[in-house]
Amino acid sequence: MKTNPGRFFEDFRLGETIRHATPRTVTTGDVSLYTALYGPRFAVQSSDAFAAAFGYARAPLDDLLVFHVVFGKTVPDISLNAVANLGYAEGRFLRPVYPGETLNTVSEVIGLKESSNRQTGVVYVRSTGTNAAGEAVLSYCRWVLVRKRDPEATIAAEAVPSLAKAVAPEELAAALPPLNAGAYDLGLAGSPHRVGDYAVGERIDHVDGMTVEEAEHQIATRLFQNTAKVHFDGFAAKDTRFGKRLIYGGHVISLARALSFNGLGNAFSIAGINAGRHVAPLFAGDTVYAWSEVLAVAELPGRNDVGALRLRTIATKNQPCAAHPDKVGDATDPAVILDLDYWALMPR
Repeated sequence: MKTNPGRFFEDFRLGETIRHATPRTVTTGDVSLYTALYGPRFAVQSSDAFAAAFGYARAPLDDLLVFHVVFGKTVPDISLNAVANLGYAEGRFLRPVYPGETLNTVSEVIGLKESSNRQTGVVYVRSTGTNAAGEAVLSYCRWVLVRKRDPEATIAAEAVPSLAKAVAPEELAAALPPLNAGAYDLGLAGSPHRVGDYAVGERIDHVDGMTVEEAEHQIATRLFQNTAKVHFDGFAAKDTRFGKRLIYGGHVISLARALSFNGLGNAFSIAGINAGRHVAPLFAGDTVYAWSEVLAVAELPGRNDVGALRLRTIATKNQPCAAHPDKVGDATDPAVILDLDYWALMPR
C-alpha cells in the first residue's frame, strides 16, 4: 500500500521507538495565526521588547504552540485510529523555543493495555520534541484509546507504566535564562499580582467565554499538522455516536489557557503538565469558560527571579464558572470538558 491507514492497537510493541515526520520550522506567521485563533495576551510571548527586558533573547513561542506542533507530529503514527485521547502526565517544557527554530518529535511506546471488549486498547507513549540541534525542548506522556483492526488479534506483551502524579518543583525552569523580576513591568503585563499574591485553595473564575466556530478549530488543527480523522471528516463523522466532528482536545487547552489570563495574567510560562483529562467532547457552536484553583505555591531551587503555581484549570462548555463547576456528587458536572493540572511560572 502506498497510503497510510494508520496504526491499530495490535501494531504497537512495548519499547519501540517511533521517529515521526515532518520537521516543522515555526515562524512568526505561526505565532500570528495562533494569536488570532486563541487570543493569548501574556506579555512575554507578545513583545520582543518586554521579553528582552525580562531576560529572554526575544519573545519565545507560546508554550502550548510548541506542545501542539510536537503533538501533531505524533498523530499519524499514534492516534490516527484513536477513539479518544485519554490523558497526560510528566510533561516538562525544557527550554524556550524562538521563531525560526525547527521542531522534530520521537515517541517511545511505554505501555499497552487491551480493553476487556477486545475492540480497542490503550497505548501509552512518551514523546520528546527536539530542536534542529537535537536539544530536547519538551517531553510528555500521553495515553490514547486506539481501535483494533482485528478483535481476535493477540498482543505480544502488555504493561501499564507507573507515572509520577506531579512534576517535582526542582525539575521546573532549569533551562530558563536568568530573569530580572525587577524589570517585569506589571502595568504593561496587565496584572498587578506576583506569585506571592496567590494562596493555596484560592479559586479564580476567569469570567470570559469564547464560542468556537467550525472553521477556527479546523484551521487550528491543520496549523499543528494534526491529521486525526475525527476532527476533519464530516461525512464519516455522521456515522459516529456524536454524528459530527469532534474538536481537537488541545484546542480546548489553548482556549482555557487564553481565558486564564483574566486572573493569572503574570503566569507567563507553562513549565510542567502534571495530569490532564479530556472529560467530555466539544463541538462547534459551544462556548468555553474556565476557572482555576491554586493547588500549590512553590519556590524553585536556585531561582530568586520566579516561583511556580500549581494550578488546576477546569474548562466548561455553555456554562459560566462563577460557581466553579466540578463535581456533582461522585460524578463530574456534565458541563466540564477539561481538567488540567499544571505548573505555571510567575515573577517573584
